[in-house]
Amino acid sequence: MTEHRLEIVAQPEDIDELGHVNNAVWVRWIQELATAHWQAVAPPEYIERYIWVVTRHEIDYRGNVVAGEKVTGRTWISDPPKGARFWRNVSFAGADGKLKVSAKTNWAIIDQKSGRPVRVPQTLADLFLPPE
Repeated sequence: MTEHRLEIVAQPEDIDELGHVNNAVWVRWIQELATAHWQAVAPPEYIERYIWVVTRHEIDYRGNVVAGEKVTGRTWISDPPKGARFWRNVSFAGADGKLKVSAKTNWAIIDQKSGRPVRVPQTLADLFLPPE
């Protein structure tokens, strides 16, 4: 499995009126983590040809994070794509190792020239999937 990690420190502007990271910020961090994974694994020709869009987020909030607190985000793809889409797994843990947020997000691949979804090329999927 090709897993990607990213460390993030909550900034004051990430905090909502309840004193912890706002839900919309978690969505932004999910996208930043997914984009970093794509940039780290995909060859340049795929990065130039395709772009990914989110079609669905399923997020479970399990703990709070305050300004100055560091979280480690992890993302991985565990299942083969279905047509133009696949599910991405995401988790964020605090410095204490406790899970703060877990998510499954569904992404569709778009051909940048046509602006239309296309089937995920098997050679591309293989770069992200666990070895058989």
